[in-house]
Amino acid sequence: MNVDWFDFELPEELIAQTPLLERTASRLLALNKRTGNIEHRTFTDLEQYVQEGDVLVLNDTRVMPARLMGMKSDTGAKVELLLLKQLEGDRWETLAKPAKRLKIGTPLSFGDDGNGNPLLRAFIEEEGDMGARVVRFEYEGIFPELLDRLGEMPLPPYIKERLEEKERYQTVYSKHEGSAAAPTAGLHFTKAFLERLQSKGVKLAYVTLHVGLGTFRPMSAEKVEDHEMHAEYYELDETNAKLIREAKAEGARIIAVGTTSSRTLETVAQRFGDAPIGACSGWTSIFIFPGYEFKLVNALLTNFHLPKSTLVMLVSALAGRDHIMAAYHAAIEERYRFFSFGDAMFIY
Repeated sequence: MNVDWFDFELPEELIAQTPLLERTASRLLALNKRTGNIEHRTFTDLEQYVQEGDVLVLNDTRVMPARLMGMKSDTGAKVELLLLKQLEGDRWETLAKPAKRLKIGTPLSFGDDGNGNPLLRAFIEEEGDMGARVVRFEYEGIFPELLDRLGEMPLPPYIKERLEEKERYQTVYSKHEGSAAAPTAGLHFTKAFLERLQSKGVKLAYVTLHVGLGTFRPMSAEKVEDHEMHAEYYELDETNAKLIREAKAEGARIIAVGTTSSRTLETVAQRFGDAPIGACSGWTSIFIFPGYEFKLVNALLTNFHLPKSTLVMLVSALAGRDHIMAAYHAAIEERYRFFSFGDAMFIY
């Protein structure tokens, strides 16, 4: 399967640079995955597409302020680290810029204590491909507090505008810190709108998947089957497993909010096979593309994704490539806003 089959031309002005003032003010493209029928609605119209008994599955990961701006301690040259995954103790997998100048042993410093001393020091311990570096930090105090003080939200590279309010890159239900990027389909919800859906009889379940390295790397393979996903950590507790298990048994719809929730649900489904699902955690590198048969996910709320991305392939697996390409072309024609701060699509 050729990666180019998932390509499309996107006008740059349709890439949303800032979030809307109101989370629920975005537009909603509703796509019937069986017929390909498309409707242009507003996000709060989602209420008309869900029904009593549906289980809405949300990813409650919380984004770390993971972008650190500092310098090489020996030369003063500017450097940037994006924290991706804690390995053990104070060792982290990161993306580094400028990577070519950051060799093993290079000392880095971040922040100033007011006396000319850095608040955070780091040393490059391992080099990887495409800017990946393993870094060991040294500091006094509590690392999460220093990160909150020094770090910035790790917005994707296609967003050029500065984010004025950090919480707009967090979902209102974010809980477990550990992501290098937001599960952006969830950014459209307010607590009030979630309560409206619950009052209609919709149940809410939560999974955790910490978004990692794969989000920031383009596909380099020409054939879809040759691409390898990076592993990301997920968790599902028994309370939420029970909600999903009962919905499956009763034939109720399981609606994933975002591709991260979808990948978590399908990972859990594969793990338990024909047995009822239960609480679990681990690392997933599941890659979903056309030909995949979904075992738990019946419907999906998602944003519009990058051309030739694994996420476009995932939604194509659910709705069919032709339906997705037609929906994307309709969204471009109707001037929908794309990517992280953009509009939403509901595939049902």
